[in-house]
Amino acid sequence: MNIEEFFELSAGKWFSHRTSHHLAFKQSEDGKSDIVIEMLAADHPEVIKLCEQYEIQPSTASCGARVTWNGTMEWDEEKHQGSTVLATVPDADNPDEGKLLREMGYAEKAPVAGSYKMGNDGALTLITEYETMWSEERLWFASPNLRMRVSVLKRFGGFSMASFTSEIRVGSTAVSTKATEAANAVQATAG
Repeated sequence: MNIEEFFELSAGKWFSHRTSHHLAFKQSEDGKSDIVIEMLAADHPEVIKLCEQYEIQPSTASCGARVTWNGTMEWDEEKHQGSTVLATVPDADNPDEGKLLREMGYAEKAPVAGSYKMGNDGALTLITEYETMWSEERLWFASPNLRMRVSVLKRFGGFSMASFTSEIRVGSTAVSTKATEAANAVQATAG
C-alpha cells in the first residue's frame, strides 16, 4: 500500500475511541470522537496553499486530506473540535517516505511539518517534532472498516503520554476498489 492508497482508504466518517496513558501521572483517560476524512487531490487549492505556506513546490505533493473532528475527553466536559488540512510530499528517491504537512498540529495548535513512512506491512508511521514536544504515531488497517492507531507523545521537559485508538468506519462509503484491494493484500501477507 502506498501513501495515496492509505489516504483513500481513510476517507469517510469514523467513530474513534482513544485510551491515553499519562505516564508521569500514572493516570489514564478515555476519549471519543467523530472524525470525517475527506480526500483532496494534489492540485486542490487548499493543498497548494499549504505547500506554499511551507515554501514547498505544490507540484511535488502527491495527495491531501481534510480532517474534521468533534469529540470529548473523560476528564473535562469541553467539546474538542476542529479541522485541519494535510498534504503528503514524497521523497523523490523513495516515495514510501516523505513529509506530511499539517495546517494545524494535533498536539499544538500551530502549523507543523512531520515525516511519514509507509511500511511493507501497510502501516503508516508519522513522526512530528513540535516546538516543545515530539510525537510518533503508527496507523494501520485491521480491515477496510477498522483502523488502529498507537502514539507516543514526549514533552522535552520529561512528560510522556501513550495512547491506543480504534476507529470504526460509520455508515457506508465508496472506498476505492484499489485501496480496498491494497488493504486486503497487506492482510493476506501479514496473516
